[in-house]
Amino acid sequence: MCAIITPMNLAQALRLLPPPSLASAPARERRPFTLALTGAGGKTTALFQLARQLTGSLFPAALATTTTHLGAWQAAGADRHLILESRADLAALEDDLSGVTLVSGPPADDRLTGLAPDQVLWLHEICQRRALPLLVEADGARQRPLKAPAAHEPVVPDFAEVVVVVAGLSGLGRPLTDETVHRPALFARLSHLQQSEAITAEAALRVLIHPEGGLKGLPAGARRIVLLNQAESPALQSVGGQMAAALLTDYQAVIVAALQNEQVFSVHEKVAGILLAAGGSQRFGQTKQLLVWRGKPFVRHAAEAAISAGLEPVVVVSGAEAERVEAAVQDLPVRTVRNAEWSSGQSSSLRAGLASLPPETGAAIFLLADQPQVPPTLLRALVEGHRRGLPPILAPQVRGQRASPVLFDRLTFPALLDLRGDVGGRAIFAQFSVAYLPWHDESLLVDVDSPADLNRLP
Repeated sequence: MCAIITPMNLAQALRLLPPPSLASAPARERRPFTLALTGAGGKTTALFQLARQLTGSLFPAALATTTTHLGAWQAAGADRHLILESRADLAALEDDLSGVTLVSGPPADDRLTGLAPDQVLWLHEICQRRALPLLVEADGARQRPLKAPAAHEPVVPDFAEVVVVVAGLSGLGRPLTDETVHRPALFARLSHLQQSEAITAEAALRVLIHPEGGLKGLPAGARRIVLLNQAESPALQSVGGQMAAALLTDYQAVIVAALQNEQVFSVHEKVAGILLAAGGSQRFGQTKQLLVWRGKPFVRHAAEAAISAGLEPVVVVSGAEAERVEAAVQDLPVRTVRNAEWSSGQSSSLRAGLASLPPETGAAIFLLADQPQVPPTLLRALVEGHRRGLPPILAPQVRGQRASPVLFDRLTFPALLDLRGDVGGRAIFAQFSVAYLPWHDESLLVDVDSPADLNRLP
């Protein structure tokens, strides 16, 4: 099935819902989870927007709460508001769970007080029992786009599986004052800026990756995501994309969005390159991955393209002539995985490559050893296309023909791991929507299956 890359909402970008382009993949089981939001620049907007997107699609209801406080006017974002003072107050809630319910402590002036840890645990027990999501706003920012946490915050439940650290890009370029930053003195110390100095993207990055900044109080094992919100202009969207590369050393994903307009522009995750270089090339008569083109073995050309494109990690799967193949890339920043079952077919190399990937990998591009002519520009274009909509499969298309290499989202990894025999990723195309990236380089249609094909390489 051919598909275009379709826009995402926040729940899809966070991988809490299947992407809109999903075809006939197995339905996702409804599982409860707890997600906490920290930082500044749109936490409450994200909280209620996410709750709305989750209800009526995968879940019949969602619970939202705070461990610090909310503005009393913000309760209007929910269908129902319950003030929790004792456990007995929850009986009526569980009898009628539908839509979005905000649970808070009693009001104090113009604010709703947050729940104590044992009260949040009560809500967690309900959500586990009823298979519902629990969304927790875990610190305050007084509606500033940026902040640094004080000693007592954030208050993230230790059972939270996902933590979203929010930062408002509208604060960039503005002076570091109380009007822009909640707790400016703390932010100045973590960012290495002086108060009243203009806030740069580099300064915001320092705070987000600081153990006393964005990383403070995150439970061990929680999926860590940065939401770079308020990217209202193309310039800020570009800055967000540039910041994402640095943030992925400490976070599993970075989302660039403008939630006031309900727009998600991109999702940045690590995309691996898996180079299939294990085959014996019986029909060709010699090991193709070691053929020399432009002074280098095929396998080295492909590995260098993957490295140049920023794929991480780059995995070279060897099998036949394993020692020679590994020697051809030994000085490159790649991982080598030896597939002892290479003779059983290509699927064994797919499985070996996927099994070696870190759990935070968002997608993988499979490169073929008989295509040394694949340019880094194509690989980068595949990664960028994936960021815009998280399509399950993204393939280049030349003159109406599907070409290689192909990108597979992590959603497809279980199906790929189930493959057996001499089949590749094409065997799961019927299970998922395939998005196509138009490309105008006809050399992608050349596979070196004979000595004559070698002469056709550009």
